[in-house]
Amino acid sequence: MTQRWVILGVAVAAQAAMSALVYGPPFLLPMIQAEERISLPGASLLVAAPMLGMLLTMILWGALADRFGERVVMTVGMLGSAAAGFAAAVVPGLVGLGVALAVAGLFSASISAASGRAVLGWFDVRERGLAMGIRQTCTPIGVGIAAVSLPLAAGAGGYRVALVVPSALCLLAGIAVAALLRNPPRSGTREVGATGSPYRQARLWRVHAASALLVGPQFIASTFALQYLESEQGWDPVAAGAVIAVVNIIGAGARIVAGIWSDRAGSRMRPMRAIAALAALSLLVWALGDAVAGWLALVGLTATLVVSVMDNGLGFTASAELAGPSWAGRAIGVQNTGQGVVGLAVVPVFAVVVTALPWPWALALAAAMPIAAAAATPVRGEVLGRPVPARA
Repeated sequence: MTQRWVILGVAVAAQAAMSALVYGPPFLLPMIQAEERISLPGASLLVAAPMLGMLLTMILWGALADRFGERVVMTVGMLGSAAAGFAAAVVPGLVGLGVALAVAGLFSASISAASGRAVLGWFDVRERGLAMGIRQTCTPIGVGIAAVSLPLAAGAGGYRVALVVPSALCLLAGIAVAALLRNPPRSGTREVGATGSPYRQARLWRVHAASALLVGPQFIASTFALQYLESEQGWDPVAAGAVIAVVNIIGAGARIVAGIWSDRAGSRMRPMRAIAALAALSLLVWALGDAVAGWLALVGLTATLVVSVMDNGLGFTASAELAGPSWAGRAIGVQNTGQGVVGLAVVPVFAVVVTALPWPWALALAAAMPIAAAAATPVRGEVLGRPVPARA
């Protein structure tokens, strides 16, 4: 049916625009430091403000999507994100900027919860891995757009002007959501939802925990890649942003590959565990390269940027499937909240660690996160698409 692919396209566009606004500020780190004369940890806290707003309201937006449907929740979220983004571009002072960015994150949380629920509702279990893999390309696409456009816009008019670009994209995407998005039929999901809370079983919690740990390498690479290439490898920030944008396109394709892999393997968790192991290896290669050879560091950084985003769709799909239709929005909200908490924490913590330690040691320590994620991933006993029973 053509309609479901239109829904998927709108969801991708909305999430990509939101990702450019929420995850784009790290590409302004050097400009913020230069213009405001603040430290790297201080600037890192500022660019993490949108993630703080996201994690505060993610579960609430998921519950609203379960109750009222995806279209109204996404429309309000996109327009609210755009308004807050425009405010961030003009509000005076760093405190005002941080508050505006946090409010943008608060509204953007609705997109993550509702768009995933919409896609899952329109696609059958046998092709959800593919559909969610395509949907999850939105983050690397949005980050890629930010990597190219924000340094250019900041170079022309300052980092505040650069924030207008993703805010305008959110406004356009909000209009598209209002015009084209349709809620999935409530009877369209083939699984029978669990009665009562699915969180009485450990499996869903383990999926959330493993997914949260796996955002560590993703946020470290995406937040500090431009800073690393500029300060440690001597790259021009615009050239570094262009390379990162290309790598993010590759990462977007890798998410689709991971989704197809899970559909064909009949498992979300086995591919997820393998990706966790590859993420750890990529960080260690980056660390070794920084110590011995610049080209090897670039290989490790590139691999980390690609591999660290591959698992995201698997975790989201598994969370919604295990929760069942009546809890899918809240489960996606919990999934996003856990990832947001780790992402919010890992950025300033890694900034402090890499300021105190050489890059190889800091990256080697970061590899502990995907190693722990591999151990937490609940592979045994997986049945694809079956909700967790409400009671033992």
